[in-house]
Amino acid sequence: MELAREADDEEALKEVEGAVKTLEQRISDLELRAVLSGPHDRGNAILSINPGAGGTESQDWAQMLLRMYARWCDGRGFKTQILDLQPGEEAGIKGAVVSVVGPYAYGTLKAEVGVHRLVRISPYDASHRRHTSFASVAVLPEVEEVEVVINEKDLKIETFRASGHGGQHVNVTDSAVRITHLPTGTTVSCQNERSQHKNKALAMKVLRSRLYEHFREKQEREMQALAGEKKEIAWGSQIRSYILAPYQLVKDHRTGVETGNVEAVLSGAIDPFVNAYLFQPARRLSP
Repeated sequence: MELAREADDEEALKEVEGAVKTLEQRISDLELRAVLSGPHDRGNAILSINPGAGGTESQDWAQMLLRMYARWCDGRGFKTQILDLQPGEEAGIKGAVVSVVGPYAYGTLKAEVGVHRLVRISPYDASHRRHTSFASVAVLPEVEEVEVVINEKDLKIETFRASGHGGQHVNVTDSAVRITHLPTGTTVSCQNERSQHKNKALAMKVLRSRLYEHFREKQEREMQALAGEKKEIAWGSQIRSYILAPYQLVKDHRTGVETGNVEAVLSGAIDPFVNAYLFQPARRLSP
C-alpha cells in the first residue's frame, strides 16, 4: 500500500486494499475457528425457533427470526433445510426446526441460544399500540448414530397428514411422521418431505440430537449437584432486544453490542453479535 501511494498508482492501491480486506476476513475466520474448539463446534446444527406467549404477535416474530437466520446462513454459505414447520392460524409460525449444514455451523449458531425480544407497533392491532413479543431459539449439534444409541422398542412412531396454509402443500397421504422416545418423553416430528421414509429419517436425526442434549444436560446437573454448585439458567433469559418503536435499536444484553440498523440485522447481519459473544473470554469453552 505504501509503494502504491508513493507511486500515486490508484489502480494498484485499490487492488491492494481489496487484498487486505480479504486477508482480514480470513484472519477473522481463523481466529473464530480457534475459539470454536468444542467436540461438535465444527459440525452441523439443528436450529429450533418457538414463539412465546402472545398468539399471533409472537408467532409473527418467530417467522421473522426464521427469515433472519435463513438470510444469515445463506450469506455464510450454509445449506438449510426445513425439517418441520408449523404455520400459525392467522400469521407467522407456531414452531420451526431447521437443519443447518456447513463447517462450524453449530459452533457459531450456539451463540444465538436464548430468548429474543421484539418491541414494535403491532401490525395486528387496530389501535396501533406498541407490543412486546418473545421467541426462543435453541441450537443442537447434529450427532452421529454411534454417539446416541436408540432402541427401536423405546420408540412410538405415528404418521399423520401434513398441514399447510389454505390447503396448499397439504399431502393427501399420511406422509408426516411423529416419533416419541418413551423413556424420556422426547417428541419430534417432520413433514417437509412427501416421502414417509424420508420424513422418518429426518425425524430420527433430530431425535438423536435432542437425546444427546438431554443426556448431556442430565450429566451436567448430576455433576453440579455433587459439587454443590448452582448453575445459571440461560434458557428463558433475554439475550437480545430488537426495538423498532419508538426508536430503532438492536442490543445484545450479554455483550453490550448494539446497532441502530435494525433492518440489516433482521436481514441476517448478525455476525457482530455472534462474534462478540464467542470471543468473550468467559465463553471460550463450548457447552
